[in-house]
Amino acid sequence: MTLERGSLSEIEIKLPSDPKFLKIIRGGISHISEICGFSSEESNAVTSAVDEAASNIIKHTYNGAKNKLIIVNFRILEDRLEIVLRDFGEKVDPETIKSRDLNEIRPGGLGVHLIKSTMDVVNYDNSFEVGNQLTMAKYLPGKKEK
Repeated sequence: MTLERGSLSEIEIKLPSDPKFLKIIRGGISHISEICGFSSEESNAVTSAVDEAASNIIKHTYNGAKNKLIIVNFRILEDRLEIVLRDFGEKVDPETIKSRDLNEIRPGGLGVHLIKSTMDVVNYDNSFEVGNQLTMAKYLPGKKEK
């Protein structure tokens, strides 16, 4: 199934910050990215990036608390798939969100690198009174701006 030109679709999911609900986010983004016409490889990469971002909210913003709110919006726009994750935890300074050196051999810490290398647009916004918002976008096949 492919997306019709000029259409606009948006899906919002509200979930508790319990890792067992990450499967819902993964399933949603996997299916939506296929609808958008991404290859299986691209779909898997986008799914991993979104999963990593949601996991980081649980681990870093909510410090593992399982009863906090995460809102995920999937927007299919004319030229891109946009995913917005909103949390209501501690504000995060975007300047402190950095991936570690890829030559440093140890587990973990590659999430930011995965997100930035997979997605075409990554924007952190902590201007809200409470919480943070991460907006990620992947241009649809054949739509990427040069």
